[in-house]
Amino acid sequence: MLDNNVIDIKQKIRKQLSTVGNLHSIPHIITEVSQMLDDENTSASDLCKVISQEQSIATRILSVANSPMYGIPRRVATIDFAIVIIGLEHIKSLLLALSMMDMFRAKNSSDWNHNNYWKHSLMVGTAAKKIADDLRYPKSGEVFTAGLLHDLGLLVLNRYMPREFKNIVELVHKEGIPHLQAERMVLGYTHEDIAEFLFERWNFPSIISEAVLYHHIPSQSEKNPVLASLIHLIDYVTQKYEVGTFEWDNNYQFDKNIVDILGFGSIENLERFLQSYESLFKTHFESLN
Repeated sequence: MLDNNVIDIKQKIRKQLSTVGNLHSIPHIITEVSQMLDDENTSASDLCKVISQEQSIATRILSVANSPMYGIPRRVATIDFAIVIIGLEHIKSLLLALSMMDMFRAKNSSDWNHNNYWKHSLMVGTAAKKIADDLRYPKSGEVFTAGLLHDLGLLVLNRYMPREFKNIVELVHKEGIPHLQAERMVLGYTHEDIAEFLFERWNFPSIISEAVLYHHIPSQSEKNPVLASLIHLIDYVTQKYEVGTFEWDNNYQFDKNIVDILGFGSIENLERFLQSYESLFKTHFESLN
């Protein structure tokens, strides 16, 4: 049963976004691809025909497939090969993230750069999946999806509440207040709450919704703290190694509880683990530019 605070937050978000018509539905391409993926006879070539109709999305998919994170020794030049490299089970998540970017696109400003948002989201999604695979987490597809969409609430906040977003950024810049705290001061809720609100509307799996809701404080996750911790770890890494951090959120609050949640035993072990990936992370990020 939801407590009064959660109900109040959802009511505030619903009121704030009540005039936004396109929040009620998933983009058509996602519905079409979902139906195709439910058919076991669907091939990469079949998906290629649909994806190729959306040129901007097709171009970004090629960019992802050519990332060093996938370790392909030759250039991926076709959409069907890119789908094979990324994997049928992950292509829907990537399409969803790309469609959301287009759906909620806003003009660049001194406080927001749309391309930087995309690079950050992609960095977190792909790097978190890589770490999940190496740690033998059984459902890396969930990690990929949650990583790509973890900051969807920021995208919506900037697009539909630009005045409030600007006030939040000013608090971060001028007062040195952590971004999440600044959001609560201005809105009474956070970008994580916005994402959870939308995921519920779109009938997303609760495991993804909760991971996104707690990606800044994964130790509070009840359903799957490991999933939330993986997203939190790479979100932190983007700042630590300057590989996709947002320019207005340099005071990232690291949840040290993930050391035990992910089984590292000590912060020193975690730091050594991350150092072994530093070169790969930086090369991967450079490939996104």
